[in-house]
Order: sequence, then structure tokens, then C-alpha cells
Amino acid sequence: MGLAALLFPLRCVRCGADAAELPLCPPCAAELPHLESACPRCAEPLPRTGVCGRCLAEPPPFVRVLAPFLLAAPVADWILGLKEGGQLHLGALLGGLLARHVDRCGTAVDALVPVPLHWRRRLRRGFNQSLEIARSAGRHLDVPVRPRWLARVRPGPDQRRLPLAQRAASVHRAFRASDRVAGLRIALVDDVVTTTATARAATAALLAAGAAAVEVWAVARTALENGPSAGNNGLFARRAPWPNPVSPTSGKS
Repeated sequence: MGLAALLFPLRCVRCGADAAELPLCPPCAAELPHLESACPRCAEPLPRTGVCGRCLAEPPPFVRVLAPFLLAAPVADWILGLKEGGQLHLGALLGGLLARHVDRCGTAVDALVPVPLHWRRRLRRGFNQSLEIARSAGRHLDVPVRPRWLARVRPGPDQRRLPLAQRAASVHRAFRASDRVAGLRIALVDDVVTTTATARAATAALLAAGAAAVEVWAVARTALENGPSAGNNGLFARRAPWPNPVSPTSGKS
């Protein structure tokens, strides 16, 4: 055990118990809302494994979506804590959990490209939650993170507040990719995939710039039938109450 681990032992973000490698103890990890059965292309949660109707009708430009969790407590709370609360240590946890899942799936890519924010939203928030997740996943997998290889060039409203029918239009031609992606296998990293509208638009930009293939890696996936707008608002609103996250190096709260 290193000196840093002795001086600053990891604590579980949920209960404050001792943790190792990631700030999550085994009992709490066992209770996470794992995505068990899903479409192999877009990871849409399904009663049984098989390609979903939308992917059959409109095959996505990406190879597949890899997502370890459903958007439910406590993962939904951690994503909100990162995105809306600025708790950047949760980005490290979520990226580590994503890396574990990707490693189990046996995939290989050349670079991680986080889904970018428009510069105005990035300025207001102060950080990009997808970049925080990608940095952590990249460290665990030893894969470089290239945030400048994809830019959002057209602003748009928060996707969570849009009905399904408007989401694709809001991100149409919203992204531009660098030609540095040419010939490379890219993992597009995001916090949540709901309708795949953002993933499809960003992937299209990467492929147009010459990327060999694009996978989408996200921490969580929602089911399209959930929520008043068939998006992640409903799942966030109905999440079960969990304790507030604990700082990973603090004691029990």
C-alpha cells in the first residue's frame, strides 16, 4: 500500500465505508442498477436481448453503445451530482465504473472523444461532465483522451427538456470533427444516452472526418418509454431517495 493510500484512504461515496481502487465498497457496488438485457446496437433496455425496432428501421451510424447501468439511483444521483452539483470526484468514479464495463466487453479503440458542450454552456458550467468521465476512463484503460477532436458548433436547448420528436432536429449539424480522427477507432464518451440523437449526430461528424469506426460509451442508458417526454427527466424525477454522496476521502457522514 502506498503512502497516499495510507494518508488518504478511499471511502465509499454512498456509505463512507473503506473502499479500494474505486470509491465504492463491494456491498454498494452490488446494488447498482446494472443494464442486464438490451439492444446490442443502441443498448435500449429490452425485456430480452435482441436488436430493437428502431435500430432495425434506422440503423445507427455507430458500431454499438456500451453502457453498464440503467439511469436509476444511485447512478442517477451521481450523474446529477457531477453535472449539476459540480462534484468532480464523481466523474472519477463514473469513469472508473465505465472503464470496468468496457474492459469486460473486450473492445479496443484508439482514442476517447467526449461529447462536447457548446462553448457558452461550457463557460456557464465551468466544466464538461463527459470530459471528466472520459479522463477517468482513459486513465484506467490507458487510452488517450482527445477533447479537441470534436466541437459543438451550434448551440441548442437542453436535450432533457425536449420531446422525442425535437431532439434529432436540435443536434442536426451541431458537431464538427477534426481530421485527426481519420483512420482511427473512436469511442465517443457521454454521461447518459436516451434517444441516441446526440450520439448519432456526433458519430456522423466523426465519420465524415474520416474515423474508421465509432463506438459510444455512456455511464447510463434510459428506456424511451419512461418519463413525460420519453427521456431521462422522468427517471431522474422518480429516482429513489439515497444519501447524499460522501467525499471519497472523507469519513462517514
